[in-house]
Amino acid sequence: MQELWLILGISIFALAFAAFYLIPNVLKRDTGTAAMRRISDAIKEGAEAFLRRQNKTIVLLAILVAALIFLIYGFVRSHNANDPVDSTQTLAFWTTLSFILGALCSVASGYIGMWVSIRTNIRTAAAATKSLNGALQTALRGGAVSGLFVVSLSLLGVAGLFALVKATGVVSDIAKIPLLIGGYGFGASFVALFAQLGGGIYTKAADVGADLVGKVEAGIPEDDPRNPAVIADLVGDNVGDCAGRGADLFESTAAENIGAMILASALFVSNPGAFKADIIGILLFPLVARAFGLIASIIGIMSVRTKETEDPMKALNRGYYITTILAAIGFGVASYWLLAPADPNGALANAWVNFFFCGLIGLATALAFVFITQYYTEYRFRPVQSIAEASQTGPATNIIAGMAVGFENVAVPVLVIGAAIISSYYIGAASGLKEAGLFGTAVATMGMLGTAAYILAMDTFGPITDNAGGIVEMSQQPDEIREKTDRLDAVGNTTKALTKGYAVGSAALAAFLLFSAYLDELKNYGLKLDAVDLTKPEVFVGALIGGGLVFLFTAMAIKAVGRAAFAVIKDVRDQFREKPGILLGTDQPNYGRTVDIVTRAALKEMVLPGILVIATPIGVGLVFKWLFHARGGEVGIGAIQAVVVDSSHRLASGGEVVAGFLMVATIVGILVALMLNNGGGAWDNAKKFIEMGNYGGKGSEAHKAAVVGDTVGDPFKDTAGPSLHVLIKLLSTITLVLAPLFI
Repeated sequence: MQELWLILGISIFALAFAAFYLIPNVLKRDTGTAAMRRISDAIKEGAEAFLRRQNKTIVLLAILVAALIFLIYGFVRSHNANDPVDSTQTLAFWTTLSFILGALCSVASGYIGMWVSIRTNIRTAAAATKSLNGALQTALRGGAVSGLFVVSLSLLGVAGLFALVKATGVVSDIAKIPLLIGGYGFGASFVALFAQLGGGIYTKAADVGADLVGKVEAGIPEDDPRNPAVIADLVGDNVGDCAGRGADLFESTAAENIGAMILASALFVSNPGAFKADIIGILLFPLVARAFGLIASIIGIMSVRTKETEDPMKALNRGYYITTILAAIGFGVASYWLLAPADPNGALANAWVNFFFCGLIGLATALAFVFITQYYTEYRFRPVQSIAEASQTGPATNIIAGMAVGFENVAVPVLVIGAAIISSYYIGAASGLKEAGLFGTAVATMGMLGTAAYILAMDTFGPITDNAGGIVEMSQQPDEIREKTDRLDAVGNTTKALTKGYAVGSAALAAFLLFSAYLDELKNYGLKLDAVDLTKPEVFVGALIGGGLVFLFTAMAIKAVGRAAFAVIKDVRDQFREKPGILLGTDQPNYGRTVDIVTRAALKEMVLPGILVIATPIGVGLVFKWLFHARGGEVGIGAIQAVVVDSSHRLASGGEVVAGFLMVATIVGILVALMLNNGGGAWDNAKKFIEMGNYGGKGSEAHKAAVVGDTVGDPFKDTAGPSLHVLIKLLSTITLVLAPLFI
């Protein structure tokens, strides 16, 4: 049990460090002038109002889903001998409780990140009046609160549930506890989808509306106080990039922790007597490794500092390298401690080294995604510059070039993901242990998430510095102050793009991990699938539906931004027409009216795509389960005993069809997310490259074309793309929790 106490202790320490050191350290800093505070207060009020209304909607939907889970498991589904507990009501209780706790922790993670960011922005702006280093550290430490809370709560939630289940004694076989608490990942994913989708719709509707009417039509600068949508735009940075991304990465860590524990259970059961540690040590190995990553992230965050003339990105990179090195050491310690063989001189003496190398592969994959994303989204490199160059001949060529960059950028990450999965699988398998290949990929996923707290700190750094720049601009501070915040804002755009790349990369490894966990659960319930057979018509159709779902969801998310942006554009135009003095600077716009309009539009638009994602895999599983049994199919222990329809057709069960659905939806989702994330980021920085004075600079025809391209890319990179990260993992957690219903 010492492993459990270590996880809980480090998680509580990280929470305490964030709550009692970082938050006071940030909040005690200067809040600037009265003009700065007026703008900051408007952002804070808008962000908190949106999140309150969004969370009410999410909580209502979560209660309905929790009730449905309890009814299905407790009263509709019959007890199965392979269930982890002895009664359907007990299974229903723990699955529902896990779902509720996962949902609540996900809501808390998103809210805490936004709460700190909307109080850090003004302090970053004020710090910029004194020094670049002060502003950098203020923004990063504010962002670090979100990172530490997200990772700590995910570890506390999973480890706490594990301890609670073990203490109550409801499970006779400890190896089955991860199956019982799988609902925690489902609850986290459920909330994350709506938080990311709703926040993404809000932030991009406000951004598109502010850009098109303000920059293109009225010809006023970005963050100009005359633009009625500018406060809504700054609010959107917080609800989308802070609250939404916080919930996104929380569900990543929670779902992947549980998936890794399921595969760790299979490893231990398949190799009795092979390990020095007991089953609790093996099950908790993924959490121990992640806990050491928390310590590494704290040290990396506190090491960041810069000189006035230095590129702030270099300082952030140094902190990331320190975090990566320390996380690697932590992985080595965890591997040696918990995966050491029972016989130190036997054939398995060095098996722990194999798993240590799998963890290093995960860390290297995270680093590779950082560099790949930088190449495709930073203005210093060819892809972004090619889009800027194409802007000279108008919006059409800008969009053509941007789409080409988006499609091109998919290739290298696919190779990196493939190399990570295959190499970690083979290295794990080479350990000599049974079921070690799949566990090797799980360890690689844990390695990639080892630096998650630092990565999320860098992500939240982005909207904080963006807001700080807006506050400086709207409060009409001197040009030299705006120059500092512009430098930090440019770095923030890069860190936001890096986090999206990191998120989709971790989603890809996690999807393979959770898919393997799903097959392992089917095996536990008597359906052993050595392969997903696409030659079966039912499986092929399920796979097609999975791929089609990704495109339909993407279309719905982008169209939702368009409809919400239409309402914003109409309101801004109306305000300019109703009060001509706004553009002359003699009258004040009604910021609150625009904030309210985009809030109502975003909350309305997020519901249908979210319900579609949840309902589709359940519908596929239940329909094909009915078809399977209606045609005489039966699932036996370890195999399908099915009626053969003709000489070439064997029936596919609902569980097998869902496996095909999940496999193709995952693959297509990863590819489309990569295209949307980096394509949108490249469009954004092509515009900024022109604004630096290239190809005519601000106000030129090339700049106008780049603004159009950036507007097209906005819902790609900040709404549909990030929401697909969550979709990939939500499909996995839904199917993992509901797998027994499909057999």
